[in-house]
Amino acid sequence: MLRRIIIVVIINTLSKPMQLGFYENKKLIQTKEYDGLTSDILLNILKDIINNYKIEKFIYTSGPGSHMATKITYITLKTINILKDIDFSAISAFELNNSKPIKALGKLYFIKEKDTIITKRFDTTIKSSFFMPKSLDNLSLLEKLEPDYQISAIN
Repeated sequence: MLRRIIIVVIINTLSKPMQLGFYENKKLIQTKEYDGLTSDILLNILKDIINNYKIEKFIYTSGPGSHMATKITYITLKTINILKDIDFSAISAFELNNSKPIKALGKLYFIKEKDTIITKRFDTTIKSSFFMPKSLDNLSLLEKLEPDYQISAIN
């Protein structure tokens, strides 16, 4: 049964487990977490959400972080946008972790310095913890919808 509440859903496939935040009138009403690979679970999760809610928009973390997760999420949301006419936007993963370091490759981490993202080596493991904001009011949507590849996909 389709709920008639208009919902915005934030999808963070860069966190482990994957996090989703559900927003009504710009306020967080529910969070959910899902274990598994984005490639294995995302489509079924989104089908379930679309079947149970009236979705105004999806917002996804476009990076920096896992190339595969962001690429799969972007392609899936772009397809839903074309087929179901549901808008989507992108945000930086730094929006959901208070601009803390985000794992890149090996001992490299993405660091946000003002408006620039760089990579920095840390010899100790840094745990990235993500959250869903209580409100959408101060969220900075990106103009670019495509994944944000800070490191070349091919080395």
